[in-house]
Amino acid sequence: MFTGCSTYSRYHRAEIPTENLYRTLPAGIDTVTIASMSWREMFTDRKLQSLIETGIKQNTDLNVARLRVEAAEAALITAKLSYLPSLGINAEGGGSRYDGTTAKTYNVGASTSWELDIFGRLTAAKRGAVAALQGSRDYQQAVQTQLVATIADSYYTLSMLDTQMAINNRTLENWRATVRTLEALKKVGKANEAGVLQAKANVMQLESSQLAIRKSISETENALSAILAMPSHSIERNNLTEASFPDTISIGIPLQLLSNRPDVRQAEMELAQAFYATNVARAAFYPNITLSGTLGWTNNGGGVITNPGQWLLNVIGSLTQPLFNRSVNIANLNIAKSRQEEAKLLFRQALLNAGKEVNDALAVWQTAKSQIEIGERRVSVLNDAVRKTELLMCHSGATYLEVLTTQQSLLEAETLQSQAYFERIQSIIKLYHALGGDRS
Repeated sequence: MFTGCSTYSRYHRAEIPTENLYRTLPAGIDTVTIASMSWREMFTDRKLQSLIETGIKQNTDLNVARLRVEAAEAALITAKLSYLPSLGINAEGGGSRYDGTTAKTYNVGASTSWELDIFGRLTAAKRGAVAALQGSRDYQQAVQTQLVATIADSYYTLSMLDTQMAINNRTLENWRATVRTLEALKKVGKANEAGVLQAKANVMQLESSQLAIRKSISETENALSAILAMPSHSIERNNLTEASFPDTISIGIPLQLLSNRPDVRQAEMELAQAFYATNVARAAFYPNITLSGTLGWTNNGGGVITNPGQWLLNVIGSLTQPLFNRSVNIANLNIAKSRQEEAKLLFRQALLNAGKEVNDALAVWQTAKSQIEIGERRVSVLNDAVRKTELLMCHSGATYLEVLTTQQSLLEAETLQSQAYFERIQSIIKLYHALGGDRS
C-alpha cells in the first residue's frame, strides 16, 4: 500500500520544448549528428590524435573528474548499505573473590538494528546517490569533450600561425626585391628617395610582424603543453591546408542534445538529485520504524560462584514519530522544493545555451565557407595585379605607390584567407563541442 506514496515516486524528465532550439539550417546540414562520431573519426590528423591521447591520459582537470566519479561510486555503495541491518559485537569479562573463592564472569553479545524503509526515505536517498553518480560521470565527459576541443583548437591555431608566418616570409622576400628595384630605378631617375624609404618601412613592418607571430606560436605551444600536463616544448603539426573535414556537417535534431551533451545531462541529473532530496524531506514527516535486537551469552546465572551459563535474547521494535520537528520539517521541505525549481530552471537554461552554441557555430561555419570562396578569387586577382603593376613600374607605367598598395592588399587578402580557413575549422570544433562530443 505504501508503494503509491509520493516519497517512492521516480524522477521523470520535465517537459521542455525543443522544437525551435535550432534556427533554420543552412544547406549541407542533415539530421545525422556528428556527436555519434568518435573524436578519432572527427579529427583524422595523426599528430593531433597523438596529442589528444596524451591529454586524455595526463590532463589534470580530467584526472580530478575521474576521482570525483570514484567518490560518487563510494557514496552510492554507502547509500545501498543503508538497507542492511547494522551489527555490533561486544565481549567483556571480570573476576571477584568472596570467602576465599574466586568467581569469573564472561559476557559475549551481539546487537543489530534495522530501519524499515516503509515510507521511502532510504529509497529516495539511494536514487539521489545514483543521480549524483551519473552527474559526476557526465561532468567527466564534459571535461573530456572540452579538453578534446581545446587541444584541437590550439593545434590548428599553431597551423594557422605557421601559415601566416609563411605568408609573411614570402611577402618579405617580394618586398625586399621591390626595395632593390626601387633603388635601381632611383639611380636612373625613375624613382625618388621617398618611395625607397616607404618600401623599406614596409619591410621593417613585416619583420616586426614576424616577431609577433613567433611570440604567439611560443605562447600557444606553452599553453598546449600545460594542458597536456607536460613541460613547455615544441609541438609537431601539419599544414593548415592539410586539415580534412567533411563538407556536409551533420548536427542531429534538438532533442538529441538531451542525451548527447554532457553538461545538459549533468544539469538534468542535478534536477533529479533535487527531486529525490524533496522526497527525502517529505519522508521526514513520517515515523522511522526500527527493529533492534541483542543476543548474548553469559556464564553468570545470578549467583556469585555459580557458573551455569545461559543465552539472553532481546528483540524490540521502535517507532519514532517526528512530532516536535514539524516546523523544521516544513521548512526543510520548502527549501528542497525551491532548490528543485531552481534546478529545473538551470536545466532549461543549459539546454537553451547548448542550442545557442550550435547556432553560433553553424553561423561561423556558413560565413567562413563563403569567405573562403570569395577570398580565393580575391587572392588570384591581386596576384595578377601585383605582377602587372611591378611590370608597369619598371616601364614607367605605374608609380611605386601603386605597387606598394597592391602588395599590401595581397598580404591582407592572404592573411584573411588563412583566418577564414581557421575559422571554418574552429566552427567544426565548436560544433563537436556544442553537440556534446563522443563518449569514447
